[in-house]
Amino acid sequence: MCGFMHDHPASTTDGTQSSSIGIKGTVGYIAPEYGMGNEISMLGDVYSFGILLIELITGRRPTNSMFNDGRTLHDFAKMALPKRVMEIVEPSLLLEVKTSSNEHVENFATRHGERRGTIEECLVVVMRIGVLCTMESPAERMEMIDVVAKLRSVRENFLGGDVAD
Repeated sequence: MCGFMHDHPASTTDGTQSSSIGIKGTVGYIAPEYGMGNEISMLGDVYSFGILLIELITGRRPTNSMFNDGRTLHDFAKMALPKRVMEIVEPSLLLEVKTSSNEHVENFATRHGERRGTIEECLVVVMRIGVLCTMESPAERMEMIDVVAKLRSVRENFLGGDVAD
């Protein structure tokens, strides 16, 4: 997600030494507060995780050319919640799956037509988690323990019953 960059101590003109520590990360994935000089925190990792969740569902990276003029992946996902999520889902998540017998490929929505509502509900919940993880203010983000609990709940509801870890 992000890491420290240590500079070697440098001598100043008055003979004292100074050192700087910077934060390195990937554009679009690093929490916005790091650009303002804030300390590294678990909530910065939550932000990066949320970006990954949204990217997995939408198939769009935070550096996509459609995100300019202040638009962000977070905004894109948030505007779709809850009614328009299926419009921005990466099509390959829904299109084809191999049957367990590997005989042929079917359309997931057709094969599981009765569960389509469940699939959409699952995607809405996971997208909402991604949006809550990527709030601009760290104080507004979900805690990772809550993210894990919510994702486990989605997994159990979608797959039905208890699922072993």
